[in-house]
Amino acid sequence: MRFATRVSCAVLSATLLSQLAACGTLFYPDRRGQIDGRIDPAVAVFDAIGLLFYVIPGLIAFGVDFATGAIYLPDAKYSVAPEKLKDAVGADGTIDRAKLKAIIERETGRDLPLNDPRLIQHSGNLQQLASLGLAPEA
Repeated sequence: MRFATRVSCAVLSATLLSQLAACGTLFYPDRRGQIDGRIDPAVAVFDAIGLLFYVIPGLIAFGVDFATGAIYLPDAKYSVAPEKLKDAVGADGTIDRAKLKAIIERETGRDLPLNDPRLIQHSGNLQQLASLGLAPEA
């Protein structure tokens, strides 16, 4: 191969690699699911670099980061002990949303929008727990 061809291949590879990595969803997968907050300048700059090289992939990177919430800086971390959440779980395993919201607000001081349509809820059953080797506790 000629030198010019090697250089152009290296530049093209570096550009494509930066496009694949210039997405907050790949950099910070733990940030996914955030609804709002302050925008992380580093992620915004990497997405903007994608706009410089290729418009469509840059727009897609911005869209994915905003849709997943990975572009936002994380707030302070909060947690609630599982023992305190047991009050919100009924005898049949159903969750009382009002009690859950009150417990979270009392323990963390944050008012979570549990009725937000963007909230992702997962449901499971005893067979799924058993397949993971977990015992059901409520």
